[in-house]
Amino acid sequence: MVARAQTFVCQNCGAAAPRWAGRCEACGAWNTLVEEGAATPARSSRKGRLFVIEPLQGQTREAPRLASGVAEFDRVTGGGLVRGSVLLLGGDPGIGKSTLLLEVAAAYARNKHRAVYISGEEAVAQVRLRAERLGLSDATVELAAETSVEDIVATLSQGQTPQFLVIDSIQTMWTQSVDAAPGTVTQVRGSAGELIRFAKRSGAAVMLVGHVTKDGQIAGPRVVEHMVDAVLSFEGEGSQQFRILRAIKNRFGPTDEIGVFEMTGAGLREVANPSELFLSERELGSAGTAVFAGIEGTRPLLVEIQALVAPTSLGTPRRAVVGWDPSRLSMVLAVLEAHCGVRLSGHDVYLNVAGGLRITEPAADVAAAAALVSSLAHAPLPADAVYFGEVSLSGAVRPVAQTAARLKEAQKLGFARAVVPEAARNEAPEGFILSTIGTLANLVVDIARDGTPALRRVGRQEA
Repeated sequence: MVARAQTFVCQNCGAAAPRWAGRCEACGAWNTLVEEGAATPARSSRKGRLFVIEPLQGQTREAPRLASGVAEFDRVTGGGLVRGSVLLLGGDPGIGKSTLLLEVAAAYARNKHRAVYISGEEAVAQVRLRAERLGLSDATVELAAETSVEDIVATLSQGQTPQFLVIDSIQTMWTQSVDAAPGTVTQVRGSAGELIRFAKRSGAAVMLVGHVTKDGQIAGPRVVEHMVDAVLSFEGEGSQQFRILRAIKNRFGPTDEIGVFEMTGAGLREVANPSELFLSERELGSAGTAVFAGIEGTRPLLVEIQALVAPTSLGTPRRAVVGWDPSRLSMVLAVLEAHCGVRLSGHDVYLNVAGGLRITEPAADVAAAAALVSSLAHAPLPADAVYFGEVSLSGAVRPVAQTAARLKEAQKLGFARAVVPEAARNEAPEGFILSTIGTLANLVVDIARDGTPALRRVGRQEA
């Protein structure tokens, strides 16, 4: 006997409620509760199946990985896909998710691995047209247009198991085991569960594509994030040619690596040196710009931070930031006001990270402060200088990790000087010029004086 239970499921966050309400109590969204019938199994006399319990001690080996050959994709996933893993890829519409996965599938196929691309949104002919435009027609990628999960699993269970399977997208899939309309939270969760079971049973690496809502959250599959092994985000501005792939969750690899791609007429191109790409259109000699030497995972990355400080006639000045944490900007502004004598209460402040990159590293505090003071004082910073360091609430500049890697990357790109915390005074490459600062007030005095920090040469000359 199976008892039918009525429940109302939020289509935004997946929370269940016993009765309908205009507003979801879990996420606060309005008019998102939809009635869905849930099958509640009655008590069963079936005995449980015995399974093997193993001791904690024993030989362990690294999970086997399947590298695609797309270096930026493999970097983010931790060196390739683990067999039997399930990944969820989210991104804005038109950002290039299907293009990226078609190129990855073609790379696997060219390496003699079986790759299958199943689309629930496009016909096979449409996928072929995209492959011809991208120059991938020679790859032996198998295509299908299907939305029934049972039919997909039954078909792929015949013959050789695919090493790489793309489901584009999970919102279009449906399973007969769930009594709900396709695209609903219940149907997405049920379809994902069937595909995850197939992946674990067969050893195929499955990539699920998920749509993104207006606020940047993965719609529907938000409730699937805890079920999959990795969640990837494909980001970028529509007006920018840069695309950034980052891992939000990864059970088999790091979550701080990024992969950088450039969207061209022939598809996505890997960017081996993102720093050079982000700085290619930098305006030299203009006030309010500073180059930040950051770290994304294991990769040093140089990016330009732009600031504009302008007088305002409003009672409450504006604070706008793109690509950085707004609360971090508020903290830096408060330190400048309290400990450095920089009065910004009568000015609008705008901060932007060039190239569409999003920075979460606290080491960008010094670079952001330098750009703000430079804009306020109309004092251009040296074009060949980079900045990094964390600012504390007392105004002290604290050291950051991987200083040597940041400076080597800056020197490789033609920079000759850097403004760094005092603890990094002995980590400069040969012939590199450093300006060490102990407090943010020292940096403000140097910039306000003439825009050129008091630099000190270190390296072989002092050794």
